[in-house]
Amino acid sequence: MSKPWYKQFWPWFIFSIPFISIVYSLTAVYIFSQNKVDLVAEDYYKKGKAINQDLSRLRVADALNITANIAVEGNEINVNFQKGELKANPNLRVTFTHRTLSNKDFTQMVSADLSGKYHFEAPETLDGPWFVEIEPFDGDWMLQGRVNLPTSDPIPLYGQNKE
Repeated sequence: MSKPWYKQFWPWFIFSIPFISIVYSLTAVYIFSQNKVDLVAEDYYKKGKAINQDLSRLRVADALNITANIAVEGNEINVNFQKGELKANPNLRVTFTHRTLSNKDFTQMVSADLSGKYHFEAPETLDGPWFVEIEPFDGDWMLQGRVNLPTSDPIPLYGQNKE
């Protein structure tokens, strides 16, 4: 007499294949929903129109002969700002934008210390690809640059004309 079907190996083996694939699929859906990449901006039209304003602000930085370099060590950030034709060191808005993870983006307002140096700490250690922008509080001009961190080299920021 043979055993009933539920006591045999092969039916359970065959049933396990779809069950395991369902478990793996649900696991993948959970992982992807927790780690989504933000590549498309919701307000892409407004951002596209703002590009022309940004280009004019980059040209203003070139006309004023403003340059800057940023050095990053861990989460300590030092800005070497050359004010060019500006009369005084302005308060700066420094924005770090991660190329794919918008939850890592941050903006810091920073003032020069008595020796004319700008420095501040990032909320966390910076790794990966970043886009950096520096602008004054009033937004008249802007400098920008791209970098892959960590790096020991200073990050050059530029206006419209890359040097």
